[in-house]
Amino acid sequence: MKYKNNIMRKVIVFLMLITCIGTSYAAKYKIGVSVPSADHGWTAGLLWWANKAVKDFSEKEKDIEFYVVAASSGSKQVGDVEDLMVRDIDALVILPHNPATLQKVIEEAYDEGIYTVVVDRELAHPSQNVFIAGDNVGLGRVGAQWLAKQMSGKGNIVSIEGLQIPINKQRVDAFNEVMGNYPDIKVLDSQPGDWSTQKALTVMENFLQKYPKIDAVWCQDDDMLKGVLKAIEESGRTDIKTVLGGAGSKDIIKMIKSDSNKMVRATVTYPPSMIASGVALAVHGVKQEKLGDLYNEPSRIILDAQLVTKDNAEDFYFEDSPY
Repeated sequence: MKYKNNIMRKVIVFLMLITCIGTSYAAKYKIGVSVPSADHGWTAGLLWWANKAVKDFSEKEKDIEFYVVAASSGSKQVGDVEDLMVRDIDALVILPHNPATLQKVIEEAYDEGIYTVVVDRELAHPSQNVFIAGDNVGLGRVGAQWLAKQMSGKGNIVSIEGLQIPINKQRVDAFNEVMGNYPDIKVLDSQPGDWSTQKALTVMENFLQKYPKIDAVWCQDDDMLKGVLKAIEESGRTDIKTVLGGAGSKDIIKMIKSDSNKMVRATVTYPPSMIASGVALAVHGVKQEKLGDLYNEPSRIILDAQLVTKDNAEDFYFEDSPY
């Protein structure tokens, strides 16, 4: 009997150890990350950076479980967020497909006490702990300032815009405000290209047919820039001396580094890595940790729009990133 009791005690101790080990490795916090599907270069970069951040934090934050989901539409993203809430997440990091479509479900998450980080596309009615984005006004302003200098303050320019959502308007308004200071620069036309390489190609083809003299093109996005370059190449036109995109894609930065296309000498940053910074904010938020040496918690973070030229291109080149 004594032998059997000893066996029983050992079994109980073993089971308690297993339970403790299981508990020690159980996730204390759950963070959901919701982004649009990788339907063009920038969003592919966005998903890559989201997964990289999750991988990096998973290696050092053993008490956090992450879920990364990508949606092909606003309605699909609403469903994704609802599913994450069913998983009882403690924090939500989201770049909304369309802010109007996602407004209500993000509000619900925030009102339930889920630490919420909204990235890039601002809600009409703020419902988050922190908003983080690139500097859309800066992207338009910095690009316009550089182009005006390259054009020596005179000449003809055409503009290709992004999707007709608020951040596009911020960029275009800032660009036009700068160009208003240069009476000898004429903005011939401005049409949407929806941040699509193919659509930008079509828009640029139309511009080339319509305007016999174009000195520069501003297309605010490096995916669209590729379509613009193809249209110019196929047209055989030589009057266009400068083309400026934006966001800082790997392919365009490599082009700037190598001088492989004389029309492409710069870009302006709008980094998809902002989603990784959003994940970092969520990690600190759920743990109620300070950000570095800050004494106060930020509610709004705007990342600088930086001009990338051959002089600093190496600092912005990430070989493993798809964008």
